Amino acid sequence: MLDDHVYDLMMQMIAENKSLWRIKNNYKTDADCDECRDFWNRMEKDKEEHISELGELIKSHMS
Repeated sequence: MLDDHVYDLMMQMIAENKSLWRIKNNYKTDADCDECRDFWNRMEKDKEEHISELGELIKSHMS
């Protein structure tokens, strides 16, 4: 059984991945101005970094 904090990390990774999918597949394509597109591009990069960091943390707790 996993410790609560590992489960929390995994649940957050799921939430971040779902959010990233929506940004890539909906929000960026719906954006109708450069300022909003720039925002979504920055948010996409931020989410990718969070997902990467969460993956490393999860991996370190699973070994």
